[in-house]
Amino acid sequence: MATSDYPRRGNAFSRACARGFLKLIGWKVVSPLPALPKAVIIGGPHTSNWDGIVTLAAMMQLGLDAHVMIKDSAFKGPLGSLLRWMGALPIDRNKAGGVVEQTVAQFNGAEQLFMVVAPEGTRGGATQWKTGFHRIAHQAGVPIIVATADYRKKEIDFPLVLEPGDDLDADLATIFSTYALVHPRHPDKLSAPLKALREKQR
Repeated sequence: MATSDYPRRGNAFSRACARGFLKLIGWKVVSPLPALPKAVIIGGPHTSNWDGIVTLAAMMQLGLDAHVMIKDSAFKGPLGSLLRWMGALPIDRNKAGGVVEQTVAQFNGAEQLFMVVAPEGTRGGATQWKTGFHRIAHQAGVPIIVATADYRKKEIDFPLVLEPGDDLDADLATIFSTYALVHPRHPDKLSAPLKALREKQR
């Protein structure tokens, strides 16, 4: 049966531990996660390893059962069980159809699924964004949730839920404008689209 809530994992203890960790380092989650059964969630700006640490803690506090796609060769041996427990799903990069189609198939076969994608791909100033996240969301018919980590305010937020349309450039412009308002840990390492937009707004 369909549900209007987001997929969950963990318990009160794990949520409290994550909330305590974020409080210890001065961070907080300032908005509820949209109650959706399926979504692609993207995070940024990505300029530091701390981005992942803060994001994982926020997801644990929220009790979110989120997944990432990892190449299937990493699942061989005992590491495979650990990766699955952590929410990783195997992807065969050599399989016909590619990563986008396999991820869409995961969405189509699930009642609830949140997939986390890092469109910048690197914390070292990517020249452009990878747009697979948009194709996945568009083909699967699921929304894109924009997650932000603002280092000036020390806040994790979900300021935008975007229904992906046929106009990729228009959707990217909306997403970029949202991230341009966020203060990263290392502004000099911003991806080129965000850096250009921030400089234009000065």
